[in-house]
Amino acid sequence: MAEPDVIASRKTLRDEVLRIAGADAARCYQCGKCSAGCPMAAEMSPQPHDLMRLVARDQRTAALDNAAIWLCVTCETCTARCPNGCDPAGVIDSLRELSLKEFPQASPLRIRAFHHAFLSQIETNGRLYELGLVVQYKLRSGSLMQDATAAAGMLARGKLRARARPIAGVREVRRIFAACRQSGEVLP
Repeated sequence: MAEPDVIASRKTLRDEVLRIAGADAARCYQCGKCSAGCPMAAEMSPQPHDLMRLVARDQRTAALDNAAIWLCVTCETCTARCPNGCDPAGVIDSLRELSLKEFPQASPLRIRAFHHAFLSQIETNGRLYELGLVVQYKLRSGSLMQDATAAAGMLARGKLRARARPIAGVREVRRIFAACRQSGEVLP
């Protein structure tokens, strides 16, 4: 049996989500409005309100080791509809970050590749650079040549910039990413 001080020092999933997202899943009273308004709910199992319950009950493996958290499109309809001011979208986003660390195999390769490529572009440029995102995503997902014919046409029509234009405060953005890594936050 574990010592009492070891048990007391162990963080619950609810505590970790609260620290990352600033949202307390235990405030959710399971009305289901988040799931009723979610455009992806039909594809998700567990649904958003179920994920809130899993976090509140500290069911770590069930909450983190599933593909449902990766199907959320972060439209924040669930958060807007919540009558209790909970933030299901923030909770789900924090579950993704924790899942990357503890259950990296839970996220489908293409979704994980996009997540890493997106954050990498934000860190590098301070904003999204679409062409860089597409190239990184294609390299990470192993589908480099898929859609290659469309790229030339999009470049010719000016739909994609050939070069990235970092924001003026890109150094600050990079410092934020470095501080997150140093503090143990999960980033690519």
